[in-house]
Amino acid sequence: MIQTQNLSKAYSPGRPVLEHLSFAAHPGELTLLVGANGVGKSTTLRILSGLTRPDGGDAFVAGKSLRHARLEAQRHLSYLPQQIAFHPRLSCEAVLDFYARLRGIGNRAACVAERLRLVGLEPEARKRSHALSGGLRQRLGLAVLLLPDAPVLLLDEPGLSLDPEWRERLKEILQAEARQGKTVVLATHLLAEWEGVADRALHFRPGGAVEEIDPSRLQAVFSAGSNP
Repeated sequence: MIQTQNLSKAYSPGRPVLEHLSFAAHPGELTLLVGANGVGKSTTLRILSGLTRPDGGDAFVAGKSLRHARLEAQRHLSYLPQQIAFHPRLSCEAVLDFYARLRGIGNRAACVAERLRLVGLEPEARKRSHALSGGLRQRLGLAVLLLPDAPVLLLDEPGLSLDPEWRERLKEILQAEARQGKTVVLATHLLAEWEGVADRALHFRPGGAVEEIDPSRLQAVFSAGSNP
């Protein structure tokens, strides 16, 4: 589970990106973060991942405070940023093995092989990451995200580089992860792609305000009043 309590963040004086942001995301649910550019969706995910420190408030992952027990909180989550970079000389297989070692995963070879199969990269297993297309690199990032079988998954615009077939596959994978009891939180601008897919949708507004909207009517909500 994720909880935020009065999160605030500003990158310049007098211009808050987040201000008193409070919401919860629950196990067994896929939650979307939607809204215009610059309203704090990516900042929120970076705070939840422990990579950015808030100016005020706190966030909790599986009951662990990111302010006071950051490493404990991070053990319960896995994060896929919007911009993905891997060592250019490492193969897909080597990238996954590196992250498996980093997360202390046992039986690494079997785990790596299973994740390569899940994201359809078995034929590319020995290919170096610099030779991958944007879509294949995104699928490798998804494999890294899923390696540790973490109870909380955070994703920032994971579908942008994927072709239509793999956008559909991404939705299936994340829905399956949620059905296993995981807390899945995803920021996206692709409203048409995700309409009717998520269990919940949180609309971020300038200044850190957030309201829950119907995830089956994303396009209607935005066309009636705002554009993400």
